[in-house]
Amino acid sequence: MDKPKIIAYMKPTCGWSNGVRAVLRKYDLPFEDRDIINDPVQRQEMIEKSGQMLQPCLDINGQMLADVSGDEVEAWLLSHNVVQVNSKTPDAPTNQPCANEMPQWMQFKS
Repeated sequence: MDKPKIIAYMKPTCGWSNGVRAVLRKYDLPFEDRDIINDPVQRQEMIEKSGQMLQPCLDINGQMLADVSGDEVEAWLLSHNVVQVNSKTPDAPTNQPCANEMPQWMQFKS
């Protein structure tokens, strides 16, 4: 199975972004990780391609997935036969907001 070309527009540290990264690692998919916080050119490109400002956004072989969680990315990859189900466990939560967006009671859970 050919590996797709993936460009991921994400924040360097964010629960949603880390979840997407975890799913891509789970399936051993190479991706270009574009920093939309420290690189305004990448942020603008993401906005132009996706039509909106929320992240993470992935360009997978020209198909844009906008404002997605790791769970949503995994579902898309499986439903489009880009990957096959595997038993690996993601190395980070795949459906968790950035720490500053979490309810306060969740930020202190261990």
